[in-house]
Amino acid sequence: MPIIIHKQFVNAPIQVCFDLARNVDIHIKTTAKTKEKAVGGVTNGLLNAGDSVTWEATHFGIKQKLTAKVIHMQQPTIFVDIMVKGAFKSFTHTHKFVEEKDGTLMIDIFEYKSPFGPLGIIADKLFLYRYMESFIINRAKELKKLAEIKGGHKWRSLKSLS
Repeated sequence: MPIIIHKQFVNAPIQVCFDLARNVDIHIKTTAKTKEKAVGGVTNGLLNAGDSVTWEATHFGIKQKLTAKVIHMQQPTIFVDIMVKGAFKSFTHTHKFVEEKDGTLMIDIFEYKSPFGPLGIIADKLFLYRYMESFIINRAKELKKLAEIKGGHKWRSLKSLS
């Protein structure tokens, strides 16, 4: 099972980073390249434990839907979502937040299983792993920009960024 681990330091408070990462409206902004939109479940605002969201996006030129559910949340340090329906055989995405002296370390751990057995394994090696890694890194960079726009401790409201 491929595992992608990405760490991103953000010069902003842990709660700001945590809330940005679980905000549906912000997710849509940070994934504009794939034209993601929430089409089912929680379609705006903050996700909480037990919530599901269905995303519609274009990947590899194909419009796809994926439903994820938040199965664990401990504010403001961790939340975990899993795919309940979609193109992967399965995935688990763990979002960790570690408070540091001058900000927050955001850690994404994305574990997935590709569909199609041996063909999926080949796809992982040829392009899928790199595609997913790039997707996660780019989203983390966008979250960092949004968190730091408000100047860390001066940050006020998610609504002003939505």
